[in-house]
Amino acid sequence: MKRAIAALLAATTTTAGCSASAAGTEVEIVIGYQSKTINTVTAGTLLRKLGFFEKRLADLSARTGTKYTVTWQDYATGAPITAEMIAGKVDIGSMGDFPLLINGSRTQDKGDEGTRMVSVTGYSATGGLNMVVVPPDSPAKTLADLKGTTVSASVGSAGHGTLVRALQRAGVEDVTVENQQPSIGASALQAGSVSALAQFVAWPGMLVHGKQARLLYDGSALGIPTLHGVVVRKPFATEHPDLLTEFLRAQLDATEYLHADPLAAAERGRRDRARPRGRVPLQRTERHLHVRPRHQTPSAPGPPRGRPAAGAHRRHQAARRRRLHRRHRGERDRRPRRRRHHQPGPHHRPRRGLRRRRRRPGHGERAVARGRGRDAPAATPTCLLKNINAAGGEVRAAYVPDAETGTRWFADHAVWVRDGADFLAFTTADGARRHTAAHPGAQVLDYAAALKAAGR
Repeated sequence: MKRAIAALLAATTTTAGCSASAAGTEVEIVIGYQSKTINTVTAGTLLRKLGFFEKRLADLSARTGTKYTVTWQDYATGAPITAEMIAGKVDIGSMGDFPLLINGSRTQDKGDEGTRMVSVTGYSATGGLNMVVVPPDSPAKTLADLKGTTVSASVGSAGHGTLVRALQRAGVEDVTVENQQPSIGASALQAGSVSALAQFVAWPGMLVHGKQARLLYDGSALGIPTLHGVVVRKPFATEHPDLLTEFLRAQLDATEYLHADPLAAAERGRRDRARPRGRVPLQRTERHLHVRPRHQTPSAPGPPRGRPAAGAHRRHQAARRRRLHRRHRGERDRRPRRRRHHQPGPHHRPRRGLRRRRRRPGHGERAVARGRGRDAPAATPTCLLKNINAAGGEVRAAYVPDAETGTRWFADHAVWVRDGADFLAFTTADGARRHTAAHPGAQVLDYAAALKAAGR
């Protein structure tokens, strides 16, 4: 708001009666994003890397004569983005569902000076990949084993919300939550100063992939939908509706790029975040590949689908003494989303058939070949093991869905079960124990034993 007014005042010193969008003026757009949060890449890391927003602004500048400057500010979680938006220092921000609700609750009394949710970047039908991890040598087997311990979490984040609801459902009390940023919490877990870490994707996966942690609990066990989205300051949206429209169109461009070539998009994101190979392609490749594992689905900037989750989130926030006086669906502004459909981007293509049917868990097996720049699907977990054996050492990473929840996970860190001639994978040992208890004769195996037993 202050920047727009300053630009307006500067313009009036040379040309009386000019507005902020008049020729010769300059407008700065500040975007808050989270480079370590994969679920917001189409409004953050990937969008910035591809430059789609800047390209659209260049076209807009040619039509209006206004110069547009984009400043990208990286944050560890959504909470500081909310604080900066309240202070008028960030115009557009992307974050998870819990931070979104906190954002709305803290700005709802500001009226036209508040914020509004305008799009969704991704959603999970079951809340998967918000996880609780423990050290590899931890004796904890279930959440009940965390009683009387200290758990690191970023209070107000999606990972914190998953922890609170999971502990409530399990009836576990006397757990101390240490409010820490994800990187600080990861260091604390490795140092042994906390017993567990509860965080949003992709921090738990990074630690497990690096053999620095073991998965204890996956949020998909809750079965509560989650989402990530974009919010904008109302003053910015009111003064510059054309900029908001171009941002949403650029977000759609990035989403379509991800759908068209998910592996290339994952590699771009990995390089921007300086992450090792094999850790990123897990998260955001499902829709393009016509599989529907239930942990995370990339979304175009359309209406949020996780409405059942909003009620659970509001109840959680009420427990934290933050009443929400309006419903989650009332916080969304549909007008910019309608306008952004008028100009499809260069990667747009019809999506007929992508939602033809919902596949059951167990149809998300994939292996990424080392150095070949491609991935190969497998029909079943058993076939995936056979394909890995046939490839020898040429597999960079392999992913398999949890047999219960559908959450896609690293094959070499999954808990495997042999049930007759079939091999099933589970993200946690607790899930594997439930299956073996219900299926006499089923046998729990580690990854190496499963590969050996599967053969070629």
